[in-house]
Amino acid sequence: MPKSNPAAGDAGLAPAGSLPRPLRASPLASLHRPVVLTFAAFVALTVVMHFSSYVDYVGADNDDVMRLVQVRDLLNGQNWFDLTQYRLGLESGTLMHWSRLIDLPIANLIMLFSLFLSPALAEASALFVWPLVTALPVFYALGLGGSVVGGRSGRVVGLALAFLFVLSINRFQPGAIDHHNVQLALIATIAACLVLPGRPPMAHAIAGAACALAIAIGAETTPHIVIVAAIVAVQWLWLGRDMKSAASAFALAMAASLTAAFFLTVPPGQYGLVACDALSTVFYSLGVVGAGMFFLAVASMSARGFAVRLTALGCVGAATVGFTLLTAPQCLGNPLASLDPLLVSMWLNHVTEAQSIVSQLRAEPWTAAGFYLVPVLAMILCVRAIRQGRTAHAHGVLLALIAVSWAIALVQVRGAVFSNMLSAIPFAALVAGLRERSNADPKNLRKGLAFAGASFAAVPFVWALSGALLSMGVNTVMGGTAGNLPAQEEEICTDAAAMQALAREPAGVVAGPSNLGAHILRFTPHRALSAPYHRNQGGMLTELHAAMAPPADAVKFLRGAGVTVLAFCDSDPQVGSVAAAAPDGLYARMRKGDVPDWLEPVPETRSAALQLFRVTP
Repeated sequence: MPKSNPAAGDAGLAPAGSLPRPLRASPLASLHRPVVLTFAAFVALTVVMHFSSYVDYVGADNDDVMRLVQVRDLLNGQNWFDLTQYRLGLESGTLMHWSRLIDLPIANLIMLFSLFLSPALAEASALFVWPLVTALPVFYALGLGGSVVGGRSGRVVGLALAFLFVLSINRFQPGAIDHHNVQLALIATIAACLVLPGRPPMAHAIAGAACALAIAIGAETTPHIVIVAAIVAVQWLWLGRDMKSAASAFALAMAASLTAAFFLTVPPGQYGLVACDALSTVFYSLGVVGAGMFFLAVASMSARGFAVRLTALGCVGAATVGFTLLTAPQCLGNPLASLDPLLVSMWLNHVTEAQSIVSQLRAEPWTAAGFYLVPVLAMILCVRAIRQGRTAHAHGVLLALIAVSWAIALVQVRGAVFSNMLSAIPFAALVAGLRERSNADPKNLRKGLAFAGASFAAVPFVWALSGALLSMGVNTVMGGTAGNLPAQEEEICTDAAAMQALAREPAGVVAGPSNLGAHILRFTPHRALSAPYHRNQGGMLTELHAAMAPPADAVKFLRGAGVTVLAFCDSDPQVGSVAAAAPDGLYARMRKGDVPDWLEPVPETRSAALQLFRVTP
């Protein structure tokens, strides 16, 4: 077999030496000014939107609140390597699976602002700045990707689509401090690095480091990283010597960065721990073994024939899979598969981002287009470009990354945000081309409409809004009430005012619906029995069993867990689900006003949204 494919250049598989010098010197040079302008517009519009309807400086998601609690613990002296949330769950606490790599910049920002602001303002300022900063890599990545596939006009369109994307989702809005925005930025960065023509080694080194960081920050991006590694491996298999520098840089950077992340964040006492939901020995070993063996294969086999490279790559893959089966076969499945069936039915099945496409279509069919349609159109554009030989290398990479994100979204809707983001790059090429045609012939209405239609079709929010309006129209015609535009639920049980009475109670253990848990930790000194995190199965199950049991049995669960206060929020969705599932249970009886005698009402909360009851000894 030949060492490289002589027709590769026609298909977009150009060797490294063919890269034009200006692009090789600094592919980002032409992006600085437009990115800065786009970012400034994003910040200005965000400020207007945020403060025109200001509610809180912490994001509405439970994860944002819990991240703040974790950062506060770090700032208050909790050991860097200790991720135990001692005020969550049963008496021993809950070992969280979140990375300190996200806590660190947020904590540093708080300390910086504390130099000249009050503690509350310093915290609010840090939580305002951090999500906005994480949007910068997305602007650069989608702008760079758009320029690769669509030239200068594609860069403009890519930035415009990036602007609309970050503005339309809540992950880049003030207060959104969980790790999802960083994961989006890392995946966008990886995509931009891999689509660059000529496969520059530095770009592949950045991609390798970003892969390691993505794994260290959250295991949910593992399928993306597997596909990225496969993309690099297949290109090396195809190109051989022309891919040697890039593949070597990728493998070394990934192994080195994963090593650094492991030893900087995992305590020595947990080096032998196998965890499938966070960076642990299994992910570190697999990453280093796979990347290390791949580097050795690249270093020694790049000049050999295709068959030899294929054999070497097969050995690397077999060794990596074999090592996984030997050390952690359970990690090849869903890390949530071990959840107790009661938690699955009463909690996980009600988490929107964890729903499959079937569940989502059954519950809210009008949302399907916003989640799933744009990536399908983008994949069609990628296939079309590959068949036509237009930047086939870039579109091949994008096709693989969008496809894996879309496949994840079929199982859990959370994957849709990745596929929608990456779809902006192939759409940038289409919209840029249609824009140029329309500008060249401004009197041609058909070309103008094609440009406008493609521009709207590239924005997931347009499809989501269209679906919602269609649903409203259909229900209006049919005389129904379902399917209206979603309204933001007022979180009357979880804000500071609602928690004031609870904060005044002597420090103890509070039982309540899991959605209250993170807010209890934020606003009070209590330990919360339940919060919606899969590692807190003991606390969540205890709360659910007590809520569903008859009062005479419920008290045994609560006293056994040392609960001192029961927090009851009648408007909480979990309370309604539990009452429906167990009509004779504690929550169902309390909804009817039937409070058992072993619960002593806190007088000032009798008519409040969040009612408090002391559990008598």
